[in-house]
Amino acid sequence: MNPMLLALPQEPADGIAGWAADLVDTMGGPGAGLAIALENLFPPLPSEVILPLTGFAAGQGVLSLVSALFWTTLGSVVGAVVLYWIGLLFGRERMHAIWARLPLVKVSDLERTEQWFARHGTKAVFLGRMVPIFRSLISVPAGVERMALPQFIMLTTLGSLIWNSVLVMAGYWLGDRWETVETYVGVLSKVVLAVVVVALAGYLTLRLHNRNQSQQRRSS
Repeated sequence: MNPMLLALPQEPADGIAGWAADLVDTMGGPGAGLAIALENLFPPLPSEVILPLTGFAAGQGVLSLVSALFWTTLGSVVGAVVLYWIGLLFGRERMHAIWARLPLVKVSDLERTEQWFARHGTKAVFLGRMVPIFRSLISVPAGVERMALPQFIMLTTLGSLIWNSVLVMAGYWLGDRWETVETYVGVLSKVVLAVVVVALAGYLTLRLHNRNQSQQRRSS
């Protein structure tokens, strides 16, 4: 019986950790890669569970550490490329058409965002791979803006390798306390989400205020 599975008494058999453990136990490195590819496509699957668990599995001898890092990084890149192609197929014209129908936003806002991405897209893709929530999302605008695919793959590989290495090695070193990683990264994810919500609320409040002032000036 696999010692990794014995070390998960608090996880239900159908929980994410149990599912990921089964994949790694059955398929080894490719199973870890598949789990991370799916995590990229479905962000509710948390990398802070899958990656430390894979590192723990490496520490238990279920797979080698090199295999864990290789397959999880490959899985990250595969998932990111799928999202890139979704953005590419969706296209800039559709994005503008949808944006123009949204309330409280201006086409100029989208154009400024595009200009920002044109200037800082390489940093955004590279660093975005190491930021919870944005890890997956950053691939879509890269596709919409038609970033060169070889460049996108290189930046995604480097950023993913750093993020994956930190969490896999943490699970490897922490052993049966690998769940500690989930706690800390989970807090970071909540902080990032809170910042995004506050920024969005501030943006909408400013837009409403400006629109009300415009209406008042027209009526006076």
